[in-house]
Amino acid sequence: MINFDDFIKVELRVGTVLEAEEVEGSEKLIKLKVDLGEENPRQILAGIKQWYKLQALVGKQFVFVTNLEPRTMMGFQSQGMILAADSSKPVLIKPISKVTSGTKLR
Repeated sequence: MINFDDFIKVELRVGTVLEAEEVEGSEKLIKLKVDLGEENPRQILAGIKQWYKLQALVGKQFVFVTNLEPRTMMGFQSQGMILAADSSKPVLIKPISKVTSGTKLR
């Protein structure tokens, strides 16, 4: 269990995927360029390659954790994490209506 003060430290925002490409040499990773309402898009790596086609992600909005420390995977830095429900395949979490990129979840 965590308390409310710990929970509110997690920053969740809606982002729009601008680009998606395979990470060469990886069976799992896709490199996403995501508009999170900031001056520059962020690069976020996601281990969803076996379940999602690249072009099916582009232009779509999903929920991201945006205040994680950057992590390097396969030589690329990931500046966040896409949220997914843990099912037989990851089900990406998205808003039911389009919202402004960078909108915070509360």
